[in-house]
Amino acid sequence: MLGASVRKLPNARSYLTGLAMALVLTAIPFALVYFKLLATTATLFVIAAAAIIQIIIHLKYFLHFSLNGTPRESLLALCFAVLLILIMVGGSLWIMFDLHNRMGPLEHQPAGTHRAADSRLDPAHSPG
Repeated sequence: MLGASVRKLPNARSYLTGLAMALVLTAIPFALVYFKLLATTATLFVIAAAAIIQIIIHLKYFLHFSLNGTPRESLLALCFAVLLILIMVGGSLWIMFDLHNRMGPLEHQPAGTHRAADSRLDPAHSPG
């Protein structure tokens, strides 16, 4: 009876394995961006894949979450957390892309429009 209720406790090797995997999955996207090893689209896909894999590693090695024998409440809490993350990330991306489309790149604006507010600071336009 006592043996059935005692769970296997994590050891230092489990934490070090998770840490090593998390560091590698952090270094890969940084290296791809810094050294420009792939095209932009491929780099974004690798970053997204590394992020998803890193979430799984954190759940397994640091939070010790497993789907084997997990109570229903834990599974519901995980689903709720995933839903919140999707809402936050999706909403942030939606806002950023909407702002980008509304503002447009700066190089497409006419030459004199961005200097109108700063003309009083320019000594060539001083009234005297």
